[in-house]
Amino acid sequence: MFVSFFPRPKLFFLSAVLWSAVLIALWYLGGARLGGLFGLPPAAPDAPPIIGISVFWSTPFIWFYLYFIAGALIFYAFWRWFSPHPWLEWSILVTSVILFLLYFNVQVSVAVNNWYGPFFDYVQGLMAGTRQSTNAEFYAGASSFAWLALIGMNVSVVNAFVVQHWIFRWRTAMNDYFMENWGKLRHIEGASQRIQEDTMRFSQIMEDLGSSFVTSIMTLIAFVPVMLELEKHISELPIIGAVPHPLLVAALGWCLFGTLSVMLAGIKLPGLQFRNQRVEAAYRKELVYGEDHADRAQPATTTELFGNVRRNYFRLYAHYVYFNVVRYTYLQADNIFSFIILGPSLVAHKITFGPLNQISNAFGRVTSSLQFLLNSWSTIVELQSVHKRLRAFEATLRGEPLPDIDQLYLEHRAKLGQEAAGAE
Repeated sequence: MFVSFFPRPKLFFLSAVLWSAVLIALWYLGGARLGGLFGLPPAAPDAPPIIGISVFWSTPFIWFYLYFIAGALIFYAFWRWFSPHPWLEWSILVTSVILFLLYFNVQVSVAVNNWYGPFFDYVQGLMAGTRQSTNAEFYAGASSFAWLALIGMNVSVVNAFVVQHWIFRWRTAMNDYFMENWGKLRHIEGASQRIQEDTMRFSQIMEDLGSSFVTSIMTLIAFVPVMLELEKHISELPIIGAVPHPLLVAALGWCLFGTLSVMLAGIKLPGLQFRNQRVEAAYRKELVYGEDHADRAQPATTTELFGNVRRNYFRLYAHYVYFNVVRYTYLQADNIFSFIILGPSLVAHKITFGPLNQISNAFGRVTSSLQFLLNSWSTIVELQSVHKRLRAFEATLRGEPLPDIDQLYLEHRAKLGQEAAGAE
């Protein structure tokens, strides 16, 4: 699944994580200031944030673009020398482009959050009648958001286009790799489906989860400093009282509670999803045989196979009931949790309309990032079931025993064959 697209996957992903950590550490330990040597100095510590789209061509951002490109090219050059691979341009260079576009959209969110403060304080002044303004001034402030939204939308469109091609290239790599070994794999139950469909689903799910995970990490890195800055408006938490860094404590505690609750509620779903794919594949395979052989797909056989499908689906539905109760109850409560946290500060008149929107948005971004497992659990369940199916291919190619569930299937087929032979 991975060796077809990435060079020496275990070492590759370990080196990618370590290199990313090194680049991040160097950036915060002085790399951001190195731009001054090239005429691209960082913003002054006491400088107010740049409001609007112009932030993206400010000198600190231009220096980061160059820093990111240099880091990606160094990593690519190392792997081009250390372990050449036919898909290296896509697995490193195009992946770097996708990561950059994800980072850029996170920064658009930060820029929007910075826009919230002054604009909504301005709106509050208009509503209270304490500030005089003109239509031109109002629409100028609104247009600043419109430009940010426009650039964010277009970057998302470009990223979606690149990702679609990236997914298909990974599927192509897996398809070519497995088809080269088709003679060894064809005896595995549902081999054709696993190559035709599961490779596509695996690459799509991995990209979706990978993008979500990376975006979550980038959002945390970008918004945690924003929350720390906004904590000056928050004096204490409900029930708990005054604690250091109240917003971060509330976000971490709330997300940990939700994630553990959902994981516990959905602990049985991966196995059920995999069994669901297996019984569907068995039913589909018998129907395919019935297209060419009159003695196959007889009513008694298809009734039994579809009965297996029905039982597994109904069992899956039953388990999803309590999983969805836990998940949706938590997500509904999550919609108002930030306002509960801000309650004491609102009652004490310590916060205005602008910071209220900034804190709510930043808190939502951070909690959404920390809720990665919660929001992605259904997708992770599907990935586990697909991975189990493709794992049988890798076990066969490595000369390892098949996974237990595939061995049970082969034993069942062998038993049916013996019974058929005895009947004849």
